[in-house]
Amino acid sequence: MSTTTLDVNIMGQIYTLACPAEEQAALKAAVREVDTEMCAIRDMGKVRARERIAVLAALNLAHSLIEARQAASTSPAAHSGTQATLALGADDAQALNQLTRQLDEALSAEGKLL
Repeated sequence: MSTTTLDVNIMGQIYTLACPAEEQAALKAAVREVDTEMCAIRDMGKVRARERIAVLAALNLAHSLIEARQAASTSPAAHSGTQATLALGADDAQALNQLTRQLDEALSAEGKLL
């Protein structure tokens, strides 16, 4: 499993992230979700601190993930034995956790939280 680095832009800030080559598309999708959520929070104008925006975005995305899992577990398809939806939820959670760790590392590498 080879690791590749990727420069990504989240809310105007460039981050260099490492991930397995086969997970690069999933990481890019996660970055798009995080960027969209953070920019939406910033554009509301109530919050300015990047750290606070990141925490609020993480909470919003986690809430969406929980709602999707609950909807999947109560849908008729989930009861008929389809596990693809639940597996997708697990992949999303893993990608979100990995992205959160990488963002934490990138922010701490700068020596300060923005």
